[in-house]
Amino acid sequence: MTGARPHLGATTARRSFLTVLVCAAFCLLAGLLAAPGAQAHAELVSSDPPDGTHLTAVPQQVTLTFSEEVTVAQCAVQADGKPLPVHGEAGHPEIIVASLTGIQAHDGQLVLAWRSVSSDDGHMADGSLHFPVTAAPADSSAAVATPETAATAGADTAIAIPGPDPAVKDVLVAVRIVGFAATALFIGGLAFIAVIWPHGGAERRTRRLLTGSWLLGLLTVLAEIPLQAGYNALRPLSGIFDMAAVKDLLGGRLGTELTARALLWIAGSVVLASLLQRTHEAARSPGWRIGLAAVGFGLLRTTSLPGHDDTAHPLAGAIADTVHLTGVALWFGGLTVLLIGVLPRRRPEELAVVVSRYSNLALVSVTAIIAAGLVLAWHLVGSLHGLLGTSYGHLLLLKAGIVAAVLMLAQHSKAWVRHRLDVAVLLDGDRATVRPFVYSVAAETGLALAILVVAGVLVTSSPGR
Repeated sequence: MTGARPHLGATTARRSFLTVLVCAAFCLLAGLLAAPGAQAHAELVSSDPPDGTHLTAVPQQVTLTFSEEVTVAQCAVQADGKPLPVHGEAGHPEIIVASLTGIQAHDGQLVLAWRSVSSDDGHMADGSLHFPVTAAPADSSAAVATPETAATAGADTAIAIPGPDPAVKDVLVAVRIVGFAATALFIGGLAFIAVIWPHGGAERRTRRLLTGSWLLGLLTVLAEIPLQAGYNALRPLSGIFDMAAVKDLLGGRLGTELTARALLWIAGSVVLASLLQRTHEAARSPGWRIGLAAVGFGLLRTTSLPGHDDTAHPLAGAIADTVHLTGVALWFGGLTVLLIGVLPRRRPEELAVVVSRYSNLALVSVTAIIAAGLVLAWHLVGSLHGLLGTSYGHLLLLKAGIVAAVLMLAQHSKAWVRHRLDVAVLLDGDRATVRPFVYSVAAETGLALAILVVAGVLVTSSPGR
């Protein structure tokens, strides 16, 4: 009895620690969910005066309206390479105003380059505005742009403000992809053990896999903070540890999202530790499963927030994005645990049960991935031209092609796998009969990883319109 009391006290302390962390993370998450949804980038919706307008003189200021809230301090407007003073407009966080005092037109043209930074996800967009400037208006009507003048203005060579260091962007994309994979593996792997293979918590390879995915997930979110801050502040890779830039990042919505995700990863350590200590008892415990569901939902939602939620349909976009990521996590995480944890044991009776259960889970997961993916694709692309005529659409088609290849592979191998496992069970544990199954699962896991890589690139790309 005396030996049980410290254990009981430690268990109570861990549960209290988990409760505090989950509550703190979900308070941050609730604030994020209450905010409006966002597109991938703050794109220019309109300007005053409109792009292509014939002007008789350089105006005192130009007002730019974007598709979502922007961080005014990080936005920029230039004329002939000269930075212009910019400020926001009270009550309209999606608007910036650039002062043109002292600016002159050259060769009858006023060309402005702009760069926007989304306040919720740090994504950048850029472009330019062209205004023909003449000594007198062409007629007495108001100076309004026509299709012909806009086309003439657009024919000029576009200019752009220098953007983030490509090395910083590349590393940030790589870190996000690794973070996506770690999140999917951690959540999907734990769900696989909870629903399909409770004894997997005692398997050494599976324990290492889940511990590694947790550590990788925490490290990636910690690395993303200085990288995102350096990206926003246009720092080189060697200057990403700028405390002023990090402070600016953490003071915004994206910083809140990253903080919530870090807290959720710490809470996830308590869920993982409970499984490692109590193995199948924890996996079958309703309390442990509720904790896993809470941490898993929080991680998936905070992972999807800097992605491509839909502005026009924020609730539908949030639901579709979360369902899509949940399906990917269950599919990819389950495949990896099956490949690393279950198959090396070469136990046909166990495989016959586990594979049958996983097949049902994978069917539901892939169905959810496709259905939610179609909703997201339509909301983000919105047209056939956006799908076929933009780099974002091409990446989306590549992702769809890989999914189709996975479905074809799974359909082709389904009957073969069932036959192989049936024969293995009848032969009373012939391990050699099971061995070819490893190659099928490994191929599907590799394709799933390729899908995660393409998805990571899509998150940092601008949707075609």
